[in-house]
Amino acid sequence: MILVINLNASVDKRYQLEELTKGEVMRAASVDNTPGGKGLHVANVTTILGEDTLATGWLGGKSGEFIAERLTDYGINGDFVSVAGETRSCLAILTADGAQTEILEPGPLVSAAELQAFQQKYTELLERADVVVASGSVPQGIPTDFYGMLIREAKASGKRFLLDTSGDLLRDGIAAQPYFIKPNKDEIQALRGRSVNTEEEVIREVETFLADGIGLAVVSLGAQGSIAGAGGHIYRVTVPVIDCRNPVGSGDAYVAGVAVGLARNLSIEEVLRLGAACGTANAMEEESGFVRRGVVEELLPQIHIEMLL
Repeated sequence: MILVINLNASVDKRYQLEELTKGEVMRAASVDNTPGGKGLHVANVTTILGEDTLATGWLGGKSGEFIAERLTDYGINGDFVSVAGETRSCLAILTADGAQTEILEPGPLVSAAELQAFQQKYTELLERADVVVASGSVPQGIPTDFYGMLIREAKASGKRFLLDTSGDLLRDGIAAQPYFIKPNKDEIQALRGRSVNTEEEVIREVETFLADGIGLAVVSLGAQGSIAGAGGHIYRVTVPVIDCRNPVGSGDAYVAGVAVGLARNLSIEEVLRLGAACGTANAMEEESGFVRRGVVEELLPQIHIEMLL
């Protein structure tokens, strides 16, 4: 089973406007409400690919009830801990000029008792998991080393932990040595305090992550693919040129593909291929965190893996 942790779920509200003008009353041409959060995107894709998946985290209030109901509609299995606070909403305002303005709420304040309840839930669910994925931000009241604590518990149980986050959460998580990370160049620059521009500099950072105890380190290069390192080797992963409709959620789909590949005990090259195919397939869809299984299968032979070192 793939256990997906989404600690700061959201109701994603997507508004379509002709234009956005500060200080004016704006009327949306359309609005769409969907369950959101990076981990829920991961769970959606792993479920679509037919892998046994369970999503967990905190949910609260009417927004939490909406998310739980929609996950059931999507066929995603969930086992969440209730919180007194309201699960957040995140607004995306899309205008005719192609711009997207996002307003992200911080999430509910989690109490000490609610934190402890999740830790107990995690320990129970971890026994059934083969691979653990934690994605995204955390709500208020959660320490930055929380992912690190979850990673250490998973490692003690012999479970591979995939971490996809940023900032201090990523820094403290790396210290606990998760199996997998996938920062982009901007996140690495914030983490290391040095520029990352050339391929040689990206390779240097991947090698540093491997030396830090990361099993599989991937640096995303967007439409140019990625540079990955595992088992003492460095790989360049190249993806085909596509008609990109919506890149949002492609990183989450990539993580989902990696998780599925690991759960199926594929080789590192095939894990990277499946991750890249899922990330690319997501970009071909209007919906974020969504792929079509047939499209993923069509893309697999078009992903080029080259061993650099």
